[in-house]
Amino acid sequence: MSEPELQEEEREVLSSIYDGDDSFKQIDPTVYQYKYGETDTNKSFLLEIKWTSKYPNELPVISMDTFYNKHIVPSLKNKIIDVVISEAEQYLGMSMTYSLFEFVKEKFEELIQQQPEGTNEILDIEKLCITDQEPQQEAVKKEKKEQLTKAQKRRQWNKVDGKGEKPRGWNWVDIVKHLSQTGSKDESFPVS
Repeated sequence: MSEPELQEEEREVLSSIYDGDDSFKQIDPTVYQYKYGETDTNKSFLLEIKWTSKYPNELPVISMDTFYNKHIVPSLKNKIIDVVISEAEQYLGMSMTYSLFEFVKEKFEELIQQQPEGTNEILDIEKLCITDQEPQQEAVKKEKKEQLTKAQKRRQWNKVDGKGEKPRGWNWVDIVKHLSQTGSKDESFPVS
């Protein structure tokens, strides 16, 4: 079979196997994601597999760059990608997305051990990775913050209602005042 036919067949198989599984998601016809671990915990991650045009005769692109994985330490991301790629190499020429997702499911506990427990540890690791230039940039950003006086704040507060919205008609034109300033279009008639 040709690559497009193999991909279509695997697409149908994946949708039937993972039907009703909230952890599985098909982003588009060639991108699939699977969420491992308990949702929104420090010990969970999202693995993304993207098929190339020559898949399954070519390795898919394995990614951990989704926003959901922002809490995962970079070394763990790289380890997971390396493990999945080495597993995928033995499946070249065959449909492998299901096998890769299941492989990671089996190895999940072993893989996630490198992930720190609490969010404080993650912040400490991120602080260690920050270069000297970044704190200087943050200081510059903080200096640009505009400070309002009490009178300016009061004027802004008086322009809005309790919900923070401007009152109805705040930008309407007073027609009588406008016409008295500009005059009417027909000024040829004398006014007695």
